Amino acid sequence: MASTSNDSSWYSSLIGLAEYFRTSNPPNIRLCIHCLQAILGFQPSPEIEARTHLQLGNILLAHTKNIDTSQTHLEKATYFDDVRFETASVLSQLYEKQNQTSKAKPLLLRAIELSKQAPYWHCRLLFQLAQIHAQERDFPSACNLLSLGTDFAIVSRSEYTRLLFVLSKAMILLMDKQMNEVHKVLVEASQLIENYHGSHVHKESLRVFFLVLQVYHFLTAGQVKTVKPFLKQLQQSIQTITQIQPEDEPVSNNPVDLFQWLPKEHMCVLVYLVTVMHSMQAGYMDKAQKYTDKALMQIEKLKMLDNHPLLSSFQLMLIEHIVMCRLIMGNKSSAIQEIFQACHVCQQQPRLFTTHGAQIHTLLGLYAMSMNCMESAELQFKTACKLSTSNEVRLFVNLNLAIVYLRTNRQAELLGLMEAINPETVPQHSHSLKAAAFYVQGLQAFFQSRFNEAKRYLRETLKMANAEDLNRLTSCSLVLLGHIFLSLGNHREAMNMVTPAMQLAGKIPDVHVQLWASSLLKDLYRLSGDNVNAEEGYMMHTNFSQSLLKDHFQSSQLSEHGLIQWTDGECPFHLSSSAVGTSGML
Repeated sequence: MASTSNDSSWYSSLIGLAEYFRTSNPPNIRLCIHCLQAILGFQPSPEIEARTHLQLGNILLAHTKNIDTSQTHLEKATYFDDVRFETASVLSQLYEKQNQTSKAKPLLLRAIELSKQAPYWHCRLLFQLAQIHAQERDFPSACNLLSLGTDFAIVSRSEYTRLLFVLSKAMILLMDKQMNEVHKVLVEASQLIENYHGSHVHKESLRVFFLVLQVYHFLTAGQVKTVKPFLKQLQQSIQTITQIQPEDEPVSNNPVDLFQWLPKEHMCVLVYLVTVMHSMQAGYMDKAQKYTDKALMQIEKLKMLDNHPLLSSFQLMLIEHIVMCRLIMGNKSSAIQEIFQACHVCQQQPRLFTTHGAQIHTLLGLYAMSMNCMESAELQFKTACKLSTSNEVRLFVNLNLAIVYLRTNRQAELLGLMEAINPETVPQHSHSLKAAAFYVQGLQAFFQSRFNEAKRYLRETLKMANAEDLNRLTSCSLVLLGHIFLSLGNHREAMNMVTPAMQLAGKIPDVHVQLWASSLLKDLYRLSGDNVNAEEGYMMHTNFSQSLLKDHFQSSQLSEHGLIQWTDGECPFHLSSSAVGTSGML
């Protein structure tokens, strides 16, 4: 049917009907698509045809699994100026989902070149292409695009979006471990935020973005004490932002100001996440569990409204941290089921297996170690090293692998690792890993009865751990020093080490340090002739042993325990012994 002068009436009717069906409760997507397809049957003008192809592509992508038809519609819409930029953006997202970034990148680059007269789209496309480069670990290209965005935002007189570009660049530099550059960019951002005179909600969201980067910067370095005032500011800032009512805020007329870093609800989850990270590193397991539960409940509510991919990333990081808490507290049966749950989260978004595969195999290695399955632990750690692109993750894995070799008396393999875990070569910004490397050196010297050398390494660990409130490392170092002094026959000094180790381990609580310390205490009391305390120490040691043995048995009976054999190929999802993975609740 040829196009007529009554274009506007039939188009308005069909587009109105399509929108009615799309927004019905529940939505009737099938009839919405029929209405849009009917528009194309009228041979409309090129502008209407392009917009309709875009709308069909968007709806098929959002509500169906018909990716090919969606792609066909979107590709037909790219040739028309009116919708070119939105189409380039959506089509690039589709290519990304199909792992075809080689198609997405030139499409976005061309759209960026053409969009300088459309400021909103120009900025949005710059952010989008920078994100692809960052995901591919091409950090210099990502930073270059964000610098272009910063300059464009200045010309467009948007201080808000300028800051979004600056903070995004700081985030990329953090990922690239360019710590000197990170510091410079964060100092610049801090001054710009203080001098920002835009809307209250914009200022607070920029402050949250800045503080999240600052907190993450310190936490990844293991600077648990240094980060405390920044974490407190972040928690106060998120409270402020949740109390701001949208209707109280003036609306900017500048189209470049239309960006949002994260919705408030996602920011809340992110603040919970960094609080969990801090609690786990500082050795406050109860607090870590409390905030994990809160965050996962919030994620479940948000997923019901909009299952944004970012929520799955947050969920996965929370599960990774809570698994480590469970292992420290001696709850292995929960830990292995939650590792399995992490695999289920990745199954929903297979890209997460690529970005978090190393972490999942690291957790399996830690679990296998706690179960005394040293061969499996070694295989898991080697798999994690192979998958990891992060020097910090590889160092953490190698430190644990060294402990596996120490416990199994494999000197040749241990010697091959020593250069990789030498504390003198660990970067200064990796404070906790450097302290842990000194601990492993001390442990090796202890196993070889080089007690004076062991004491020197462990005192270095203690100095670093105390400086940043790394309570687990402190308790481990104290109990090992106590063991050394006991071996040397210095019972008084041994008691001075083991008693605070036991107290600190009880606060965390770290069941394995408590087991070790109670074993030393009963021997120390017996040697000093204090039979009452020796008996109490014996009872404590027996209780810890029985509790760990009971959990060990429960874990070994779970079918998920078989995950420790998985090192390549598809995740063995058939190993589920329960409905784990169906909910984000732990």
